[in-house]
Amino acid sequence: MFDTHAHLADSRFDRDRDKVIENAVKEGISGIICVCSDFDELDVFYNLLKEYDFIYGAVGIHPHDASFQDKLKEKLHQALKKDKIVALGEIGLDYHYENSPRAIQREVFKYQLALAKQKNLPVIIHSREAMEDTLSILQDEGIQRGVMHCFSGKEEDMKICLDMGLYISLAGVVTFPKALNSQKIARLAPLDRLVVETDSPYLAPQPVRGKRNEPSFLRYIIQKIASLREIPEKELSDITSQNARKLFNL
Repeated sequence: MFDTHAHLADSRFDRDRDKVIENAVKEGISGIICVCSDFDELDVFYNLLKEYDFIYGAVGIHPHDASFQDKLKEKLHQALKKDKIVALGEIGLDYHYENSPRAIQREVFKYQLALAKQKNLPVIIHSREAMEDTLSILQDEGIQRGVMHCFSGKEEDMKICLDMGLYISLAGVVTFPKALNSQKIARLAPLDRLVVETDSPYLAPQPVRGKRNEPSFLRYIIQKIASLREIPEKELSDITSQNARKLFNL
């Protein structure tokens, strides 16, 4: 299993981070993309990349922090020079919380998309209640390599993403009883463009809902999607792991 999105540098893992990673290995996790979107966590993030050969990194200015772009851009450029950085993200638009004004979010999103193309890196896209603007900007910028993190769009949105060459990532939401749209996407997404993630420590899947999420819980997401598609869990695990390695050029 390959967890394409986990925030392992998050402070909620400070007391037992090594144990969490050990549990992931025991459960069959063979790769993790550790996403750093809080630049106060960079030191922990760098140490994880050094210490664990199966943990790779992604770094980007989150839409929540777009207003602080002037002080974050230099840190971003320095981070992108580090070894084992395989993607730029998570980046995008969040119109639910609007911690930064929408116009500034769009400006910073476009800046980072251009940077990703310059660095030849895939992008990890965050889009919350902003799918129309997200897709429009991705199309305008000619993005062809990346993944829609924790995809929440409709079938029509998915088709647009697939036409651009993007991957669809499903997280713990797909296990929630009322998440009918996410389950529909799980059935319809082409297997060669599907990846899975935990978004740890957020969005724990249904069997452990309410707990701090961690990569070892990816098995619940695999189980649910495999059940929805009526294929063996091992087959889905192998396919999504291969897709992740292709997406991130590993």
